[in-house]
Amino acid sequence: MWHNNKTVSRTFATSGSQNCWAIVSGVPGWKKIKTGSTDGVANLFTALNAARAGGKKVDVYIVSDKIERVVMH
Repeated sequence: MWHNNKTVSRTFATSGSQNCWAIVSGVPGWKKIKTGSTDGVANLFTALNAARAGGKKVDVYIVSDKIERVVMH
């Protein structure tokens, strides 16, 4: 499901491979970035961090409680 025009309030990562999380306004709890592709996880995490740092809005696509896609405005 798409959640549109949201802000990213926090991001979190650990040293473990593909272990990145975010809190997105209006979406309850921490959401993990879907694993499976190291580059994919890194790209989504980079976009979420850029949106947070720049105060930009995002659209996030979440399936089974995991972030699969991000569009930054």
